[in-house]
Amino acid sequence: MKIVADDKIPFLKGVLEPFADVIYLPPKEIIRETVKHADALLIRTRTKCNQDLLAGSAVKFIATATIGFDHIDNSYCDANKISWMSAPGCNSSSVQQYIASALVTIAARKNIKLVDMTLGIVGVGNVGSKVERFAKAIGMNVLLCDPPRQRREGGNQFVSLVELVKGSDIITFHVPLNRSGEDKTFHLADERFFESFSESKIIFNSSRGEVVETTALKNAVKNGSVSDLVLDVWENEPNIDPELLELADIATPHIAGYSADGKANGTAMCVNGLAEFFNLPLDKNWYPDEIPNSSNSNIIGIDCTGKTEEEIIREVVLSTYKIEEDDNRLRSSIGTFEKQRGDYPVRREFTFYSLELKNCEEKIQNKLYQIGFKKK
Repeated sequence: MKIVADDKIPFLKGVLEPFADVIYLPPKEIIRETVKHADALLIRTRTKCNQDLLAGSAVKFIATATIGFDHIDNSYCDANKISWMSAPGCNSSSVQQYIASALVTIAARKNIKLVDMTLGIVGVGNVGSKVERFAKAIGMNVLLCDPPRQRREGGNQFVSLVELVKGSDIITFHVPLNRSGEDKTFHLADERFFESFSESKIIFNSSRGEVVETTALKNAVKNGSVSDLVLDVWENEPNIDPELLELADIATPHIAGYSADGKANGTAMCVNGLAEFFNLPLDKNWYPDEIPNSSNSNIIGIDCTGKTEEEIIREVVLSTYKIEEDDNRLRSSIGTFEKQRGDYPVRREFTFYSLELKNCEEKIQNKLYQIGFKKK
């Protein structure tokens, strides 16, 4: 049995070698010639699994260690009896942490209170639900837009995109990339979308770059329709628009979901899916033995005397992840977008950390426990 694997998928080396010949390649070398005799592919978003790659190959199974799967031509795979899987929800807590860091950073820069803001969440799946949990825990008002869930579940918890735009101060996108169909999200935020703003909004996009039309977004920032912009995803990655980078208030290289925990989850889901498909004698619930620690201590100690609730929450969140560090790296070297992703430093999620808060009201501590922090 032969497996071709993306060499940047962490925690993988040595796991499948007892059962298969595993070839590790950078994404640009995962091409028709190198996969021709492979039984399985373990990939990330940079590998386009379509007819050009797969025609005439022996591939029977594809696993992507990502929540998105728009890089897999599922129609071609289904027609050619190639099974495939993604890793839904694997990095949802990582993106929650990214959005939390962005929210508290933007709020501090603008000197605004998040409790006075309404957050509009477009796409309320695994990731959007975690973002909702954080926002509600810290006291924000939240509007939710998710047409597929609305059709399935009914009820009144969801609003239309028009209603969400009208009622939100901050809009964050957490949708898959659908290029066609009833739930098309390709260029969901286009010129018409931004022209519908009656007042300026803060925009976050950490879903897929193609969800937002670049020219329309740049114009919206220039004319003031978008007052602040946080971008983790871009059209034409890794060759991103330098003007858009300059216009963004926070810009990062598609790393919102890149916590060490999220990566471990994605790898585990792929390994277990592959083992089940090929009936390999591997522990059914395999998980990496050890996830590296970040450079931060796993104990966050803060004296809360004289600090407001939002100041305490901001300090705790930024103790786990300072989004401005990723922003600075990208701005200083836009040409190394892909390298920054591949060499991303270890980041651990909220659940890795225990809190030691002195002179802190119990209600504030409880809010932090709600979003995943542990008691010391």
